[in-house]
Amino acid sequence: MAREIFKTRLGFLLIAAGCAVGIGNVWRFPYIVGQYGGAYFVLIYLFFLLALGIPLLTVELAIGRASRSSMAYCYEKLEQPKALWHHNKWWQFSGNYFLMAFYVVVAGWMLYYFVSFASSSIPQGITRDEAASHFGALLGSPSTMLICVLATVIFSFSIVALGVIRGIERFTKPLMVILILLLIFMALRSFTLDGFVKGVKFYLEPNFSRLEGRFGEAIFAAMGQAFFTLSVGFGAIAIFGSYMSERHKILNEAIFIAMLDTIVAFLSGFVIFPACYTYGIEPDAGPNLLFMTMTVVFSNMALGGFWGTLFFLFMLIAAVSTMIAVFESSIAGTMELFKISRVKSVLINFVVITSMCLLPLFGFNLLSDVHIISSDSSFLEFFDFLVSNNIMPLGSVVFVLFVCSKTGMTFKRYIDECNVGKGFNMSYKLFFYYKYVLTAIVLVVYVVGIYQLFFAK
Repeated sequence: MAREIFKTRLGFLLIAAGCAVGIGNVWRFPYIVGQYGGAYFVLIYLFFLLALGIPLLTVELAIGRASRSSMAYCYEKLEQPKALWHHNKWWQFSGNYFLMAFYVVVAGWMLYYFVSFASSSIPQGITRDEAASHFGALLGSPSTMLICVLATVIFSFSIVALGVIRGIERFTKPLMVILILLLIFMALRSFTLDGFVKGVKFYLEPNFSRLEGRFGEAIFAAMGQAFFTLSVGFGAIAIFGSYMSERHKILNEAIFIAMLDTIVAFLSGFVIFPACYTYGIEPDAGPNLLFMTMTVVFSNMALGGFWGTLFFLFMLIAAVSTMIAVFESSIAGTMELFKISRVKSVLINFVVITSMCLLPLFGFNLLSDVHIISSDSSFLEFFDFLVSNNIMPLGSVVFVLFVCSKTGMTFKRYIDECNVGKGFNMSYKLFFYYKYVLTAIVLVVYVVGIYQLFFAK
């Protein structure tokens, strides 16, 4: 059977961007921008996005398009005879499953809060403690969480089951357009809030005092954000490279994906900070920002039910777009490995992922006494650690070394693949940067991340 190719360039770009655009864009990027000097941090981040993020995107897209395969056989199709690169596919491919095992749980939370605001189940004028209690009640109810998880998983798998063109491209394009329009609408609405000036001042005003004594910390935060935001290292981007046409050069597409991912993250700050400062609530980072801080903000806002519904609809679409993309990577790989139909692959992956998600889900209630990383960590944090702190950085290093190695894809073939079509060319002179500088930067991100997690006090 001939491999499906996206019918439109816009379809490919929005879907690949949907893989990168996720809930982390909203609950992490705006906060660390404000925390580390506003506009100064944005400039540092953009530097690392150009130096690190975009090159890694081109590597995965080139591997996918050149092999026309998923992680199942992309190494075998591109490596030299008797090379051993293909052994890496097993642990890299596992990243799809460990990521989705906890990501679907968070997506279920988004659905729960969307329905709660849409049905006016969250009362007006709640306090921070009441919002925390509401979120705690959700975490303490495995049945409620499981229902929400199954709803998002079944919806996402139903789209992927229809195929690349009839399913993924057909449905993800309008979902991503709705996501972008919702974000723009909510950001523009922030101009009318009393706390707009204060919120944007905290968010973007150049403030070097926030960097004093923390410049190294800010550099690492910017590197980490540029790296982790693009979902590279485990083949989720490569699979969409395998569905790309050859009409446009890979660098053009990588730039667009990175730009859209950054715009979504950037605009999210215009939604969050003016709202927080209008109602005198200090913004947090992480899940607290969404499920406690923003819940309090919307419940105390005029027409708060409407704005809360729109906000969590935006978050739900961001989560589902990533789920669809990563599910496709898992399904395509299973189809190719076991030579089975798409429908059978969907059913197998549905069982595997819903089974794996039970550990993170029960980790907040039935298994709350079980801790792996630290005395207060959950299964969700452990799975996140496996993917974000290990598989993604180490997988990215392997991909870069693969395209640079004489026994792998070879750098010449990588550059030739990147330069097929219309757009910006890439140069063979980048070899030294890729093999030595780029890999060193990623390894620094990896080592510092491990150190901060286990050894920093």
